[in-house]
Amino acid sequence: MSAVRKPGTSATPPTVARTAKPRVVSGFVVRTGRGGVSLRIRGRAVAVTAVLLAVLVVVMGITLTTGDFALSVPEVLRALTGNGDPGADFIVNTLRMPRLVTALCVGAALAVSGGILQSLTGNALGSPDVIGFTNGSAVGALVVIIVVHGSMTQIALGALIGGLATAAAVCLLMLGRGLQGFRLVVIGIGVSALLLAVNSYLITRANFQEAIEAQAWLIGSLNNRGWTQANAIVLAVAVLLPLALVLARRLSMVEMGDLTATALGVDVARTRTALLVISVALAAFATAVTGPILFIALAAPQLARRLTGSSGPALVPAALMGAVLLTTSDLAVQRLFAPTLLPVGTATGTLGGLYLIWLLVTESRKSRA
Repeated sequence: MSAVRKPGTSATPPTVARTAKPRVVSGFVVRTGRGGVSLRIRGRAVAVTAVLLAVLVVVMGITLTTGDFALSVPEVLRALTGNGDPGADFIVNTLRMPRLVTALCVGAALAVSGGILQSLTGNALGSPDVIGFTNGSAVGALVVIIVVHGSMTQIALGALIGGLATAAAVCLLMLGRGLQGFRLVVIGIGVSALLLAVNSYLITRANFQEAIEAQAWLIGSLNNRGWTQANAIVLAVAVLLPLALVLARRLSMVEMGDLTATALGVDVARTRTALLVISVALAAFATAVTGPILFIALAAPQLARRLTGSSGPALVPAALMGAVLLTTSDLAVQRLFAPTLLPVGTATGTLGGLYLIWLLVTESRKSRA
């Protein structure tokens, strides 16, 4: 018997009529087991990640082999494995390697911190150095350096407290208005200016030698960084970076809007709070180790997004981009201006100013369109 179709109804079965046209997405899907987790891998993102890794390896090789005392690759490898001669061992493991490890971890930490904040705010200017979190960390660290005369651990703790306090103050000023839009950027710039004045006041209260050291620290430098600083930032990144990567999927959902993220089962308030704490902590520990280094947190996440073509936060490429930018900048100031020991913050600050001008012009044109 043939089915009787009622007048005004479609001949297409309901299940077919409600099925939307599938969206074509580049890449391939990896599934782990029956009913397991599905992970979409995009070829362009993988290619960009591989290129960044290759560039990073090259920069690391040049950093370890060149300088006042040039070494060959085999000599560096023997020194790293503990089989080199005493001179090469001292140059590689005492002078160059701690500085390189510090640059790698600080660059990755700042980039991930900036990527999280830019995703949470939906604003390309939402980075810890623009919003004021970095200056807040600097205030906490300077209090420990000038007033308490504390150790490296105490400086890191002071920077963390200063950064979290600044984040809490900015969030209170934004209470009930969300973390989106230029309002956050404007409030953050105001808070950052206030904290910069506090930093200047603290320096004026210090003695001459402390003031010189504090001012040099405020520029951001990798000079004279040893294994104490390197181990501290390695530990911070080892704890915080995996947490950020675990929450990256929820961060992508939060970017879609609170209603959409809630409908997808995301606790928006808890996710945003957890990611904000992780972002501030990464920036705070990086600042405690090297001082405020500008540009990395602002530019690295945006460059990673543009290269990968990703609509999400792209935290892994951003971390690699941050590491590449900071290690390359440090290599440039070491080799191009030798024997003068310029702080790496001079290079990143110059590039950051040019990038910020370009970004503001681009955003202004978009708003007029």
